[in-house]
Amino acid sequence: MENRRILVVDDEEDLCEILRYNLKSAGFEVDIALSAEEAYSKMKNRYDLLLLDVMMGAISGFKLAELIREDFSKEIPIIFITAKDREDDKLTGFNLGADDYISKPFSIKEVIARVNAVLNRSITNGNVQNKNSEDKNIAQFGNMTINYSNKYVNIDGKEVKLTKKEFEILSILTTQPSRLFSRSDILDLVWKNEAYVLDRTVDVHIARLRKKIEPYGGCIVNRSGYGYCFDYEDTKL
Repeated sequence: MENRRILVVDDEEDLCEILRYNLKSAGFEVDIALSAEEAYSKMKNRYDLLLLDVMMGAISGFKLAELIREDFSKEIPIIFITAKDREDDKLTGFNLGADDYISKPFSIKEVIARVNAVLNRSITNGNVQNKNSEDKNIAQFGNMTINYSNKYVNIDGKEVKLTKKEFEILSILTTQPSRLFSRSDILDLVWKNEAYVLDRTVDVHIARLRKKIEPYGGCIVNRSGYGYCFDYEDTKL
């Protein structure tokens, strides 16, 4: 299994580097961001946990958590790290769906212990991405298995033949199932710099993909005016 990946967000660069060094020594993969804006831009990557400072620049850690919950994932574990230790600040964090709250100053051993505890709890509760799979590179939705490493889809024990672009679209939607992707997002991620590709191309490929992965095609939902998402939880199968 791949190492768990953590994003550390704090406007104190030295603290970020200390956390990155010690978390990497504990076996995690670690990225850092020195502002909420930088952290938001990094969320195109997949993370298993976020460590967020509360007091930052124009966008606070609390606001960043709100944006991430709305735009990316409601399930990704979040631990707030901050000098603010008043009860009302902690309540604000927990009301935003925080999984833990660490007050500065703290020991590195405490941070690592809390990170491990939250990740273990998230796995137990099934709240990590690809939550039905023991392998981070394999997602299970009912009787549909997606192997991101080996690039195949299996439904009811039978392999589903997808084109490269169909598989890439399915991968994008299923690795962040609570996030809406606009047609432009999908074009940028799948077709990249290919010329003369129309928005309608996305609709055509998704229509074909839906047919190929029945009965799970209905999980690919079009939110009119916004884009597509993979909504397995709310789809009745």
